[in-house]
Amino acid sequence: MANRARPPLFNPKSVNKILLKKTPPGSQQSGPTFNRLTVLWVDNRGVPFNTTGFNAALFRGNTLVQTAFFDRFGVVYFSAISTLTTVNYTIQVYDSFGRVYRTKSIPAGVEAFSVIG
Repeated sequence: MANRARPPLFNPKSVNKILLKKTPPGSQQSGPTFNRLTVLWVDNRGVPFNTTGFNAALFRGNTLVQTAFFDRFGVVYFSAISTLTTVNYTIQVYDSFGRVYRTKSIPAGVEAFSVIG
């Protein structure tokens, strides 16, 4: 909903001066929108895949950090990784049979990442 303009207040001591009522500025967001690393798997047009039965593994170097399941909307949440990320990660996307579909590098300083294709 858009902010509507407020009517001006008239100064009762002078006839010609108009005072505008000052409102305190609204609270602004000071942190990331997502509090955990979120990865989306989409096609070239940006439409999410049906990823039921797919998994993702998150690596830092050669060390496995966490695995997680995709939901049916192409989204996987890594609950152990807070955002904004401070290090580079590598994500491997694989199916329930263990076949690796994609391997992508996630840079530091992100809260969401998209695997395209």
